[in-house]
Amino acid sequence: MTSLPTDPRRAAAGDRLMLGQIERLIRAFGARGKANQSVWKLDVLMELGSLDDQRVVTFLTDLADDAEEPTAVRIDALQRLRQAPVTPGERGRVVAVTLGVLRTPADLGLRLHAAPVLGSYVGSSGVLEALDALARDIDEPLDLRYTAFTSLQRAGPTPGTLALLRGLSGDETLGPSARALVNTWGGQ
Repeated sequence: MTSLPTDPRRAAAGDRLMLGQIERLIRAFGARGKANQSVWKLDVLMELGSLDDQRVVTFLTDLADDAEEPTAVRIDALQRLRQAPVTPGERGRVVAVTLGVLRTPADLGLRLHAAPVLGSYVGSSGVLEALDALARDIDEPLDLRYTAFTSLQRAGPTPGTLALLRGLSGDETLGPSARALVNTWGGQ
C-alpha cells in the first residue's frame, strides 16, 4: 500500500490547529478555577489526553502536583501520565511529582494511582527504593502495598527488581507472590 504525498502547507496548518487547540483547552481549564469543576475538567482532560504534544505532559504533571485541584482531576492526570509519551527532558519532573504524591499520606486514592506510574521509571533515582519501602511497610494499606509490588513487577526482571523481590519473599502477605515472580523470571 502506498501513501499519498503530504502537502507541507496542509501539514503545517494542521499542526497550528492542534497547537491552538491545546492552548485553548489549557486556558479554559485554568479559567474555571479549582473547585467544583471536576466533571467539566475531566472532559477537558479527556480531550487533551488524545493530543500528542509535550505541553500536555507538562500540564498533566502540573495537575498531579497541584494539591488545590480536586482529587478526581489529579487521579485522572496521574492515569494519563502513566500512558503519556514522556520525553527524557520531562522524565525527572514526572518522577519527582509522582514520588511526591506517593509520599503524601493524606489521600490513599492518589497514592494508589501514583505507584503504577512509577513502574515505568524504575531506572530513575529513588523510584525502586520508594516502591520497595512501600511494598514492605506492613502499616500501609494492603492495596497500596500490592500496587507497589505490581509496579515492581511491571518494571520487569532487572537486577534491582530481582533483589528487591527476593528481599520481599519473606513477607507474610506479599512473599508468596514475590517468590513466584522471581521463579517465573528465572531468578531463583
